Amino acid sequence: MRRPIWNAIERKLDDYSLRKKFYIFYVLCVMLPLIVTDAVVLSIVENAEKESSRHEMSSIASAVGYNLNSMVNNAEEAAKSIYTSKRIDDFISKEYTSSAEYVSEYQSFFQDTLFENTLGMRNIVFFLYADNPTIVNGGKVNDMSAVRNTDSYRLLEQKESGGLFFVYEKGVAGLSDERHMIYMKKLDFYSSDIEKVLKIEFNYGSMMRTFKNMNYDNEVLICHGDDIVLSNGAYSGVNKPFKTLEAIGKISDSVYRQKLSLYGCDLDIYVFKTRSNIWSMLMHNAPIIVFLMLINVFFPLCLFSIFNHSFTSRILQLSKVFKSVDSEKLVSMTDRESKDEIGSMIKNYNRMVSRTNDLIQTVYKNKLKEQEMLVSQKNAELLALHSQINPHFLFNALESIRMHSLLKKENETADMVEKLAIMQRQYVEWGNDAVTVAKECEFVKAYLALQKYRFGERLNYKIDIEADCMECQVPKLTLVTFVENACVHGIESKAAPGWIFVRIFKKAGFMHIEVEDTGSGIDPDALEKMKSNMKNADIDMLKTGGRVGVINACLRIKMVTESKAVFDVDSEEGCGTTVMIKIPETYL
Repeated sequence: MRRPIWNAIERKLDDYSLRKKFYIFYVLCVMLPLIVTDAVVLSIVENAEKESSRHEMSSIASAVGYNLNSMVNNAEEAAKSIYTSKRIDDFISKEYTSSAEYVSEYQSFFQDTLFENTLGMRNIVFFLYADNPTIVNGGKVNDMSAVRNTDSYRLLEQKESGGLFFVYEKGVAGLSDERHMIYMKKLDFYSSDIEKVLKIEFNYGSMMRTFKNMNYDNEVLICHGDDIVLSNGAYSGVNKPFKTLEAIGKISDSVYRQKLSLYGCDLDIYVFKTRSNIWSMLMHNAPIIVFLMLINVFFPLCLFSIFNHSFTSRILQLSKVFKSVDSEKLVSMTDRESKDEIGSMIKNYNRMVSRTNDLIQTVYKNKLKEQEMLVSQKNAELLALHSQINPHFLFNALESIRMHSLLKKENETADMVEKLAIMQRQYVEWGNDAVTVAKECEFVKAYLALQKYRFGERLNYKIDIEADCMECQVPKLTLVTFVENACVHGIESKAAPGWIFVRIFKKAGFMHIEVEDTGSGIDPDALEKMKSNMKNADIDMLKTGGRVGVINACLRIKMVTESKAVFDVDSEEGCGTTVMIKIPETYL
């Protein structure tokens, strides 16, 4: 019973187009499970992110509150010492007979009192006020008239003895309004007939910098009522009035709020939420996500098996017959009369097989023979190139030794022969056309050492190769070809001392090879011809003579890079020549 139903479904699907099958498969086996899975995952991630973000904001609020509380506590400790100091009380309560007596007493007082020590505390300034007309206003002690008309004093009047206040009033110089954070306390520890007040003013700018230097990504606002009194962001201007929460309109459910009470001043710390780290949340809930993915795979598997047998079985059969392409005769295939694209493809394939089998014996075999001949020709050309380049270097080296022996008549010839032996030994040991840059550079160093004997002080050289280029593969005897060309056509033709620079480095997906000399340079016409020969190097050019070595090297580089290498020459008469080669890293 089950088998006939299965066969009926399969035959029905055979008549559907592949496009329709894939749409059905996508909706039932991909879209539906993904919608369910994503809904669950997003819900988990959202809840986890909210909890993590709230914990982080709580920690930030606690840290900010702790720092603010610490700064205020330091001032409070100093204020207690002043509040209980009998000498300070006597100094500001004493009636002085003259201004000179007060000034003398003021100077003596600040030399050895506890109050003087508190003045050195960082970020805070202390002031004393007393209802004593014999006090001369100025410095750290003033008459009460200097503070009675301020907002901070009016706030003090509303408190029993003192507290912390945030005000926007005239600065010390009285030139402009600015923000102030002030701690004020009435000095009534000792009974007296006059009013005495202690004022501690915090450095508002320094406190702002302290909060900004905490380097939280979250924006933090410290508010007194509706006023934003401190901030690590855009609302921290010292010379600007306090912004209000209502004016900025940023408070929402995503903002964390923590209350803080400091010496009669009730503050609110607001921490704003930053962009959540979704990936970290996903990794945290990885077990749940993996479990849901397994469920989503099992369910589509049942439906997929029906679709799979409809088109995959015939595609596999078609794939098997396609393997007959490796043989000399293609094989046709049989199929039931299905109406979908696969059935149409099988019919067309069988017609193609019938026609192709007739042509295989004539066209295909002839093409293979042609390709084999071409490969053999290229191999022969490569061997010819190798045979051309070896005597070229050997004869130049021997000529250098001969000229040195004739001119110098010294025993240094042994060292030159040793360098030549190194060059010849390396050439013999290289088993194929490709060598590492490191090996090629050893050959270059040996060659330049030989040329140094020939040219003496007229030849100087420097080789600079990046470490990651050392093991790259290049055709052998290519780099030394351009170095030799620099010696012969650059240094040899110039009487003054010259330099040869060899640089190899990687940049923008290419390995750059640069050979520069400070020789005579090349005239414009010869330069253009050299550029053309390097770019268009082929076997026929080797038969014409001229700079065979350079053409040889360029041709072999083109062969191993499938003509993807870039050649360029820059030269100026009387200044020198630079040969530049760019080889794609995919061919190294």
